[in-house]
Amino acid sequence: MLVRRSRSRSSAGWRPRLSSRTRCWARVQSERLDEAVSRVALWRGRQVEVSPLSGGLTNENYLVEAAGERYVMRVPGQSTELLSIDRANEVYNTKAAAATGIGPRVLEHIPELDVTVLEFIPGPTMSAETLHSSHMARRMAESFRRLHSAAPFKQDFNMFRLIEYYLRIVDEHRVTIPAGYRDRLPVVAEIESSVQAGALPAVPCHNDLLCENFIDDGSALRIVDYELSGNNDPCFDLGNTAQEAIFDDDLRAALCDAYFGREDPQQLARMNLFALMSDVGWTLWGAIQAKISTIDYDFAGYYTARWERALNVMETDRFQIWLSEAAG
Repeated sequence: MLVRRSRSRSSAGWRPRLSSRTRCWARVQSERLDEAVSRVALWRGRQVEVSPLSGGLTNENYLVEAAGERYVMRVPGQSTELLSIDRANEVYNTKAAAATGIGPRVLEHIPELDVTVLEFIPGPTMSAETLHSSHMARRMAESFRRLHSAAPFKQDFNMFRLIEYYLRIVDEHRVTIPAGYRDRLPVVAEIESSVQAGALPAVPCHNDLLCENFIDDGSALRIVDYELSGNNDPCFDLGNTAQEAIFDDDLRAALCDAYFGREDPQQLARMNLFALMSDVGWTLWGAIQAKISTIDYDFAGYYTARWERALNVMETDRFQIWLSEAAG
């Protein structure tokens, strides 16, 4: 028996917000949810209570309660394959991350529906405010070291190549992107050249470290949502999370020093360049989402703000210093 709740009791999750223009897709998702719940062996024959989890921008995520146990069920959003999301890769990598104690355990996967049931991790979801301290930067670094020690992920991730892919999607689907975006591609090439000079061996990386993807279980900062995970330079994870958490220079240095166990100006510069590349790349992600997503979210405002922030950094003297220090 399926019982729906209007809101989640979970402090760690996502709530998709649907507008009137997405009601047709909402009906489809409702039907998919009913089918998914009925197909999961974990709770077959039990009364099941399902409530949406808040905040997701590419998936519908639900808290499922059955026989006193809690689970998270992920149902993919519309056309997310255009964002270079491979669900088989996500499941494989989540299992590898779980083996380190950082990712959630995969409890069941239904390939034909691309639905995944995950371990529910109790504890508060992090935010830019709760992560904004050197203590938390050190805890984040410890979680990264554990995650980066995982068995190799199924696929690789490279933001520079992802940008090229996104630009093809932009052209094929007539997606609106910020004026002058392509004019900055020579600068992107310069950044790639600089970060390659001190490149580190690729390790399993998350690559999409929103603050809300960290959950404090009381002993470690657990990391969820491995949609864009792949083997990558570890400095990308450091830079990406520093950008998402709006870290200032001191906290960026604290995160980098804690991760490497020492001051390393070259790797700090590479981390800062990867932070910038997060804005450059996710600008296109946001533009594509503005075109295809059924979730009621201001994607246009999102990608515009990220691009403006990237442009502002490119015009600073410190950007030139990062390029020089990263190149060694």
